Amino acid sequence: MTNYFRSNIDAMASYVPGEQPQRGMQVMKLNSNENPYPPSPAALAVLRNIQGEWLRRYPEPLGGEFRRAASEVLGFPSDWMIVGNGSDEVLNLVIRACTEPGRKVVYPIPTYVLYVTLTQMQAAEIVEIPYSQDYKLPLEEIIAANGAVTFIASPNSPSGHIVPINDLRQLASRLSGVLVIDEAYVDFAEENALALVKEYENVIVIRTLSKGYSLAGLRLGFGVANPKLLHGLFKVKDSYNIDAIACALGTAAITDQAYKNACVAKVKASRSQLATDFKQLGFHVWDSHTNFLLVQPPQENAEYLYQQLKARQILVRYFPQPGLDNKLRITIGTDEQNQILVETLRQICS
Repeated sequence: MTNYFRSNIDAMASYVPGEQPQRGMQVMKLNSNENPYPPSPAALAVLRNIQGEWLRRYPEPLGGEFRRAASEVLGFPSDWMIVGNGSDEVLNLVIRACTEPGRKVVYPIPTYVLYVTLTQMQAAEIVEIPYSQDYKLPLEEIIAANGAVTFIASPNSPSGHIVPINDLRQLASRLSGVLVIDEAYVDFAEENALALVKEYENVIVIRTLSKGYSLAGLRLGFGVANPKLLHGLFKVKDSYNIDAIACALGTAAITDQAYKNACVAKVKASRSQLATDFKQLGFHVWDSHTNFLLVQPPQENAEYLYQQLKARQILVRYFPQPGLDNKLRITIGTDEQNQILVETLRQICS
């Protein structure tokens, strides 16, 4: 049989996303950290009024309309932003522009598993540094590794913890390569690292509209960085990577901060209540700055509970890997969904 692929592609495993049930299936989906509330009414109004002319013509190559709106919201010049087909594309742009065989990509684990997939695609060297059990950042080890690219997800998945800004500042000042601060879940946290972008030209902060803005199906994310860093990323970006519909809806959504903040407040309140409910069931619950919880069942039978919930049409996330195989990652749903989940677990555990 003919082998069409590079040796590193042959050797790597594919990224495995959370299960996606077919549309219309009666499943309670708490496995992919989607927002339980609908997108902004302003975004939906734009969707209802899409014009054929928008589809006939190529979109703005840099997503200018969205960049201008994000500039107003975040207080950064629009030329400090790069827009991607989801934040995953922006992560990929950094890897494509900054790594190659012989260059290192460094990150603490456990974390977002796409980092390893993107690095393997470029055949770059992977340096994974384990978190301690309390998820304290292994700061000195990461600095010593001195990667061409260093990924820090803050808040992190699947742990839900946030990395202190002083730790991130130390990384930015002591690393010679690019520091990528992945803030996919930042809308549910109390602090962010955007200020570091103005302090250090090797820092890029990457965000998404999938979580806080309820637009996971739209695929729109962006990075904020010094134009000196973005210059190289634009060289490897697809010509028209952001479609006109995504740009228009994303613009409306990010402009409607009042709606987004109201939904985030509801998720945070539900997160607090759900954490309390899990603790009453005897689960260990890690503090979360995201829209999910990492929990450990009292009998450490996470895979069994995952399968039992799935049989009852409730999907949560189970990771069959060391350090996580006795835990579940559970997305915050509506209060009604959370109550169904808790009652179902109570029945299974009893």
